[in-house]
Amino acid sequence: MKRLKIAITGCMGKMGLELIKSANRNKNIEIVALTENKITKKQKIGSLFVKQNSVEAFKTASIIIDFTTPACTIEVLKIANKLKKKVIIGTTGFNTKQEKYIKKISKKIPVLKAGNMSLGVNLLVYITEIVSKYLDTSFLSRVLDEHHKYKKIFPSGTAIMLGEAIAKGKSKNLKKLMGKKITSKNNVFKMIRNKKSYYLPSKNKINFLSTKSGETIGNHSVIMTDKKETINLMHEAHDRSLYSEGAIKAAMWLKTKKPGLYSMRNVLNFD
Repeated sequence: MKRLKIAITGCMGKMGLELIKSANRNKNIEIVALTENKITKKQKIGSLFVKQNSVEAFKTASIIIDFTTPACTIEVLKIANKLKKKVIIGTTGFNTKQEKYIKKISKKIPVLKAGNMSLGVNLLVYITEIVSKYLDTSFLSRVLDEHHKYKKIFPSGTAIMLGEAIAKGKSKNLKKLMGKKITSKNNVFKMIRNKKSYYLPSKNKINFLSTKSGETIGNHSVIMTDKKETINLMHEAHDRSLYSEGAIKAAMWLKTKKPGLYSMRNVLNFD
C-alpha cells in the first residue's frame, strides 16, 4: 500500500507535536513537510527542517493537517487551493467571514473540519443530539467545558459542537438558542452545584460555562435538567493523542474524497 504523504502545520505546538508522534506510529503515513506560520530560526524535527507555510513546503503532500489559529488556517487554505491539496482542519474560533471562506473553498478542494477529532467526543455529540430531540422545553441546557490554563478560546470548539447538537436535536439554529457564555477561574461545576445565581442558565437557551484548570486536557459535560430529573452526559480526555489519532484516521478517510466540507461524523459513519 502506497503511504499517504502529509504536511503538518503548527508543528511546534502541542497538537503539532502529537500529530508527528501519531503519524510516525502509522506505517501508512509519511510526513513530507513540517511547517509554521512564521520561522525565526532554523529548526529540525527528526529528519525534516521546519519550513514556513508556502507552496514550496506543501507541494509534495497529498493532505495538509492544520491545528493552528483561524488566521493561519485561512492562509493554509489559500495555498492548498492553489495546489489542489486536501485539508484537515482542527482549528477552532473562526468568525463568520472565515467560516464562509472555508465553505467556499470546500467546493474546490476536499476539506474536513472538526472542533474535536476524538471518537468519544463525537459519540457524545451524536448522543446529545438524540437526547435533545426527545426532551421538551421544560429542560434547561448547559454545556460545561474545562481546559488547561493556557486555553485561549472559550467556549471551546468542542463545547460549540455540543451546543450545535442540542440545537439540531430541536431542529433549531445555535445562534437563535445561544444563552449565557460564562468563563470563570472558579470551579464552575462546584458553583453550579451550589446554585450560585450567576451560573443559573437562561431559560429556553443553550448556556455555556467554561473554566481553566492546571494541565487539564479537556473535560466536557452536557447537563439537561428540569424540576424532576437531570441528565448528565460527560467526556473526559486523559491523553492528547486521542485528538491526533483521530486526525490521522480522518486523513486516511479523506484521501479518496471529492471536494466538499466533511466532518468526523462522516468519517465515523454516524449518519
